[in-house]
Amino acid sequence: MAPPPSMFAEIPKYLGRAGLTRDCEGARIVIEKPIGYDLASTLALNAVLRASFEEKQIFRIDHYLGKETVQNMLAFRFANPLFEPIWNRRYVDYVSSTVAEKVGVAHRGGYYDHAGALRDMGQNHLMQLLCLVAMEPMVSFEADEIRNKKVDVLHAVRPISPETVHECAVRGQYGSGRDDGKKVPGYRGEPGVAPDYQTETFAAVRLQIDNWRWQGVPFYLRTGNRLPAQVSEVAIQFRAVPPQAFPTDASLGWQPSRLVMSIKPEEGMVLGFQAKYPGAKMRLRPVDMRFNSRDSFDAPSPDAYETLRWDVTKNDATLFMRTDQVEAAWRLLTPVLDIWEATPPSDFPNYSAGSWGPEAMQELLAPSHRWPLPTDLHLVGLKGASKKPKRIRP
Repeated sequence: MAPPPSMFAEIPKYLGRAGLTRDCEGARIVIEKPIGYDLASTLALNAVLRASFEEKQIFRIDHYLGKETVQNMLAFRFANPLFEPIWNRRYVDYVSSTVAEKVGVAHRGGYYDHAGALRDMGQNHLMQLLCLVAMEPMVSFEADEIRNKKVDVLHAVRPISPETVHECAVRGQYGSGRDDGKKVPGYRGEPGVAPDYQTETFAAVRLQIDNWRWQGVPFYLRTGNRLPAQVSEVAIQFRAVPPQAFPTDASLGWQPSRLVMSIKPEEGMVLGFQAKYPGAKMRLRPVDMRFNSRDSFDAPSPDAYETLRWDVTKNDATLFMRTDQVEAAWRLLTPVLDIWEATPPSDFPNYSAGSWGPEAMQELLAPSHRWPLPTDLHLVGLKGASKKPKRIRP
């Protein structure tokens, strides 16, 4: 089903009445987002689905889960003993996830006004990335085992109370600006958008996971339209080393180690660490170790929807959202949406097209934290011709 959301609760009823849902092994229903508008509508939709289908027949599709790098997160974490021992509060300072769109809302103005950035990207894509990064190791690769671990993460996230929404969440709406040197309109100047619309086109949230692994480690999530680049990535910022034995003048731009998992535009990973610059003196500068899926493998990455549709055919629900996971995600973010709806913003538009969002998003960060800039994963210019890195001299 990929009709207008108003039809989501109607179609399953008639499929059931027509007797098309009785074959529990052969009959499946695939539901495209948005899965509900808020917690109440999601509960109602799930009730309609359960009236005609069993849970194993329902495939709630999120194309992000079909992307190679998103699936690679499981392989990277749990198939390599190098990182799992340091994947916790003792070594990780904070985690930031970004889903940025360079384009405006374009022809989606009518839909977007009823959704907004947090519903459109935050409740699904960003929460999926949160679960994959923070979940505990699974004991098998069975679909429900993996989905159980994801739900455990959402249940461990500290609830956002109405009183703390202003401390944990920031919204924004883009005004006019420039994109690649060309002037572009603000959200209220897009087709189908009224000049007084209060819909957010940017949302950022700070979450805390109250469990043994992640206690005290903030997770920063952000998404928006008309940002400087189209990029989706997760950055794991490791803690700085405790007292540095190296002299102050040894640093050529010291940075704590960081691991970036890039989903688009390139699929791959970058690990940043310190290395000695060649020469007689001990001088350190940041360097990168890069993995690019496109350059490392001969096989092309399949389209995300292609992967997921094939999984539906195989009746493999590993990469699909279960009822309890969808409801838990809505339960976390509904207080934010309720407060935003009850208190219309007075400063929209509050960021220019082509910028990284409203200045208020910096207030979510701890003093020593920062939103990372997009990672450049390009390693090969022409096939077979390596691109030499730019030399950096001290």
